[in-house]
Amino acid sequence: MTAFPGVRLHVVSGKGGTGKTTVAGALALALATGGRKVLLTEVEDRGGLAQLFDTARMGYAEHRLAAAPGGGEVNGLAVDPEQALLEYLETFYKLRRAGSALKRIGAVDFATTVAPGMRDVLLTGKVMEATRRSGPGGRPVYDAVVLDAPPTGRIARFLNVNAEVAGLAKVGPIHGHAQQVMSVIASPLTAVHLVTLLEEMPVQETVDGVADLRAAGLRVGGIFVNMVRPALLPAKALVAARNGTLGTESLAKTLEGVGVPAGALPGLLVEAREHAERVQLESAERAELARLDLPTAELPLLSEAVDVGALYQLAEQLREQLIA
Repeated sequence: MTAFPGVRLHVVSGKGGTGKTTVAGALALALATGGRKVLLTEVEDRGGLAQLFDTARMGYAEHRLAAAPGGGEVNGLAVDPEQALLEYLETFYKLRRAGSALKRIGAVDFATTVAPGMRDVLLTGKVMEATRRSGPGGRPVYDAVVLDAPPTGRIARFLNVNAEVAGLAKVGPIHGHAQQVMSVIASPLTAVHLVTLLEEMPVQETVDGVADLRAAGLRVGGIFVNMVRPALLPAKALVAARNGTLGTESLAKTLEGVGVPAGALPGLLVEAREHAERVQLESAERAELARLDLPTAELPLLSEAVDVGALYQLAEQLREQLIA
């Protein structure tokens, strides 16, 4: 039973450094498991998804990134604002040739730079089009679309394109296009998921991000707690380590029995206390996230750099906790 019934556009945001792109890739694989077709998109021109899947840098064309268990497929797309504008001109005005000429003289870059609201409309518009695209018989081409979106601090403004274009055009094609985008983004078809760590600043930014999204009328999906480290001591031992009451005599005998010199004991006690304090702080941050009352998944800290194999492991974790 999925925690996000009816959702077809999964927007993934998070504070920088939380592993937002990694989680977006794992989510796409999880959603594609079992024979489904998923499009994974990025809009920040960082090439993060290509690096994550160890493939050539993506362009403005959808291509296969990975196979998912059970016959599923993940395709990738890097949405470029210039290409999106040319596509917009062709779709709405049949001006592909004129648009190419505008690009040659720099007008396209000028338009998307001086009018950032227009840029966001173009980027989100392409993602919206992929979400709504139908194939033969009216069946959606993609069962789900995953967007690796801008960070939490900008996500509500990025998605709320109606507000962004209000100063650009109150009527006309641009305004109408923005309304089409919002008809998907502000609907039950879309959910915004936030990635965080069990640390004070990322958790606070997540809490603020949830408030901003709700104030903008956008649906918040789930919380993905990334890079979670396990507690290495039982609960009673953690309390004793924090209080400095671990049995040093028995520990010394245990260390001696495994060939560790007694001189290592003071340093180990310091490490045990620091570990116990970290576990206590993480428990407090976990409780703060629980107050948001949202579906939550925890992904482990990986011992090595994230590669494609690790993505499949993380995808399985997401399936078990939120999707299956």
